[in-house]
Amino acid sequence: MLRTALRNVLAHKARLVMTVLAVCLGVAFISGSLVFADSTTAAYRASLSKDYAGIAVTVEPKSPPGAPVGGRANVLDDALVAKLAAMPGVAAARPVVDGSVTLAAKDGSPMRADNAMGKLAAAYLPGADGKDGRHPLTAGRAPRNGGEVALDRGTAAAGSYSLGDTVTLATDGPVLKMRLVGLVSTHDTRVTSGGTLAVFDKATAQRLFAAPGRYTGIDLSAAPGTSAYELARNADALLPKGRAEAVTATAKAAQQSVFIDTKTSSYSRLPLIFAVVSLFIGSFLIVNTFTMLITRRSREIALLRAIGATRRQVVGSVLAEAALVGLVASALGFVLGLGVATVLPDVLGTADDLLPRGPLVVGPLPVLASLVVGVGVTVLAAWLPSRRAAGIAPVEAMRTAEQPPSAALSRIRGAVGAVLLVLGAGLLVSLSGAKDASDENLRTAMLGCGVLVTAVIVLAPLLAGPVIRLLGRLTTRFGVVGDLAKDNALRDPRRTAATAVALMISTALVSGLAVIDHASSRALDSQAAAGLSADYIIGTRNTTTAIDPAAVRRVAAVPGVATASAVADSTISTGTFARTVSGVDPRTVGAVMKLRFTSGSATGIGPGRIAVSSSFARENRISTGGRIDASIGPGRGDRSRPYTVVGIYQDNPTAQDVLAYRGDVQQHSYLRDSVQRVLVATDHGTTSPDLAKRLRGAVDDSPLLKVQTRAQLVREQAGTAGDLITLVFGLLAIGVIISALGMVNTLAMSVAERTREIGVLRAIGMDRTGIRRMIRLESLAVAAYGTLLGLTVGLFGAWKVGGLANGAIPQYTFSVPWGTLALVVALSLAVGAAAAALPARRAAALGPLRAVADA
Repeated sequence: MLRTALRNVLAHKARLVMTVLAVCLGVAFISGSLVFADSTTAAYRASLSKDYAGIAVTVEPKSPPGAPVGGRANVLDDALVAKLAAMPGVAAARPVVDGSVTLAAKDGSPMRADNAMGKLAAAYLPGADGKDGRHPLTAGRAPRNGGEVALDRGTAAAGSYSLGDTVTLATDGPVLKMRLVGLVSTHDTRVTSGGTLAVFDKATAQRLFAAPGRYTGIDLSAAPGTSAYELARNADALLPKGRAEAVTATAKAAQQSVFIDTKTSSYSRLPLIFAVVSLFIGSFLIVNTFTMLITRRSREIALLRAIGATRRQVVGSVLAEAALVGLVASALGFVLGLGVATVLPDVLGTADDLLPRGPLVVGPLPVLASLVVGVGVTVLAAWLPSRRAAGIAPVEAMRTAEQPPSAALSRIRGAVGAVLLVLGAGLLVSLSGAKDASDENLRTAMLGCGVLVTAVIVLAPLLAGPVIRLLGRLTTRFGVVGDLAKDNALRDPRRTAATAVALMISTALVSGLAVIDHASSRALDSQAAAGLSADYIIGTRNTTTAIDPAAVRRVAAVPGVATASAVADSTISTGTFARTVSGVDPRTVGAVMKLRFTSGSATGIGPGRIAVSSSFARENRISTGGRIDASIGPGRGDRSRPYTVVGIYQDNPTAQDVLAYRGDVQQHSYLRDSVQRVLVATDHGTTSPDLAKRLRGAVDDSPLLKVQTRAQLVREQAGTAGDLITLVFGLLAIGVIISALGMVNTLAMSVAERTREIGVLRAIGMDRTGIRRMIRLESLAVAAYGTLLGLTVGLFGAWKVGGLANGAIPQYTFSVPWGTLALVVALSLAVGAAAAALPARRAAALGPLRAVADA
C-alpha cells in the first residue's frame, strides 16, 4: 500500500500543489519565528559576553533604606578601588562611570529618544597604557574637560556629526553643548541595536551620573586560580555594610539573560499568530483536497477493496499520501522560514528600537517543529476523508454519480450547529453588562467567539443552499451562464462550504479586529481630547528624566502663555499593583485638565490628600472621604503612609490613576523634586508655529522633551494601534492567499470532474467566453458566500466583545469602519475572480468532441 500511496501522490501531484503551498505557509511562519527568536537572543547574548569578558566580579552601590532609587549617594571612590585592587586574588580593579544621556542630531531632532535602554553614556578611563579598552578611539582624541565629548561611530553617523561639531545633549534637566573631539567603537548590543553612546572625561561623567570623586561601579578581574564566587565573598567583606555589594559577572549575565528572554519572547508572538491562523485555515483546504481526490478515485478504491484491501489498508494509504505531502511541505516551509527570519528584524524593528544583527541560528527546535507541524497537520486533516474512503462499499463506489449526504446526517449537522450557535451567541450576549475586560470576561469572550465560529463552520453546508440561491439573483442576470454557475455552486454544498470557510475565517478575524480597532481609536481620541484643556503639552519621554526647573519658569514667561502648570509623574502602590500618579498644583490643575468628578473636587488636593480615578476607586474599594495606605515612587523600604481621598473623577489619561499634591510626589519620585510635564494653556486657546517655536526655545530645544499641541498628542496616542493594524492586514493577507489556493484547487478539480458536461455545453453552442464566464461566476458566488458569513460573524463578535472596553473607556461606542470593510469585500471578491482565471482558461480550452471522449 505504501507503493500505491507514492504512485497516487505522483499521479495527482498537480492537485496536491495547493495543499503543499498552504501547509508551507504555516510551517514557514512557525520555523521563521523560532529561528528569528533564537538568532535575536544569540545576538544579544554574544554582545553581552563581550561586555563581561575578563570580568569576574562587579561592585555596585546600594541605596540606604528609604532613599530614592535615583539617588546618587554612594561609597565607590578611589580609596575603595585601591583597597579592592590590593585584595588577594584580584588581578585588576577597574572603576566605571556610566549613565544615560539623550542626544540631538545635528539638525536638532532627538536621536532615538524613545529607546530607554539604549541611550548610554560612560567615562573614558584609560589604563596603564593610556587607552580605554572598552572604548577604543578610532578617530580624534579622548575628551579632557566638561566642554568635550566623544561619540561612537554609529551614533556620529546617525546624527550627521563630524569632529569639531557642537553636540547638543541632556541627561536629566538642563541642555548641554559640547564639542565632538573623538570617535570610539563599541560592541555593546544596546548601542549596536540602535542605541547611542556618548563618552565623557572622568570628572564630567562623575558629576553627571554619580558624584564628584565617585563611581557607578568597580569591575574586578580574578587572578589565576581564584574563583569568581570566592572573589565576590572576599570583596563583600571589605565593602561598607548596606552601601555596596559584590556580584559575580556570571550572576549579572544571568540577570540580563532574563531581560533578554523577556524582550525576545514577544518578537515571535506575531509570526506565531500568523502561523496558527494559516495552518487552521489551510486545514480546510487539505480536507477539501483529499475529499475530492477520494471522490474521484472511488472506482480505484472499490477495486482495491474488491481484490482484498482492508479498511485499515485504505486508511493507511490515504494517510501515507498525506504524510508524504506534509513532509514535502515541511521541507519547503522550513527553507521559506529562513527567509522569513531574515526579514523579520526589519519588519518588527523601528527607528528607535532596532534589533541586533547577527548570523541566523538554526537549532533543533525549528527543524523538529517544522516536521511535526507540517506532517501532523496534513495527516490530521486527511484523517476524516480517509475514514470516509474506508467506509465505502466496493459495489457502492462503482457508481458513477456522487452520493449526496443522507437526510439523517444533514439533520444531525443542523441540530449540532444550532446548539453551538445558540451557545456561542449566548456567551457573547452575556457580556453585555460587563464593566471591564477582566480575565474572566476575556475568557468568556474568547470561548464565545470560538464556539460561534465552530457553529458557522458546521452549518456552512446547510446555509450554502439558501445563501447561494439568494446570490444567484445577481448571477442570473448573465443569462444561462449565470444559472449554470449558480447550479454548479449548489451541486455539492459541502465542497462549496469547505472552500468558502477559509475565506470566512479570515474575513471574520479581519472585520472583527478592524471594528474593534476603529472604535477603540475613536474612543481614545475622544478620551484624550475630553480630558485635556491645555493647548500645549511639554513632556519628558519617561519618569527617569526631568524638565529643568528654570525651563518651567521660562515657559510661564513666554508671551501668549496664560497658565503653565507643572506636573510630577511617578508611581503609587497600594499593595500588589503599581499605578500612575500625577503630582499637580490644585490651584492651576483645573485650567489645564478637564476633570469630571463624580464626588469631591480637585480643590481638596493637598499634602496627604489625593483624588483618584473611578477605576482606581473601584479596584481598591474606596470612596470620597476614605483613607488608603499607599507609597509613592520607586524607592526602597516601607514608605507607605495614609492618604485621604478627597474626590473621585472619571478616568482621564492626562490625570492618570491618581492626582496628588505635587510636593508629595516630588519627594519620592525617581528624580527628587523633579517635574515631567508642563501643561500650557494659552491666551484665548490659540496655537501657532511661532508660539510652538518660542516654547521649544524656552526649554532650549532639549532632546529630552516633546512639545506638542493637543491635536498632536491625540494623533500620537492613536498611533499606538499600529500593531493591531499590522495584525489585521497580516491576517487578511494570509487568509486571502490560502483562500485563493483553495478556490483554484476546488475549481480545477471541479473542471476535471465536469469534463463531459463542459464538452456537451460546447457541443450545443456555448462558446469559450461563456465557459470562462461560468467558471468565474461560480468562483465569485463561493467567494461572496464566504465573505458574507465572515462579515456576519466578525461584526457580531466585535459588537459584543467591544463592550468590554466600556469600563476602561467610557467614550467607547460600536463604530463600523466602512472603508476598511469595503476594501475587505472588494479584495475577497477579487480573490474569487483571480482564482478562477486558470481553471476557466483550462475549461475553455477543452474541445467538445475530445471532452466527451475523455470523460
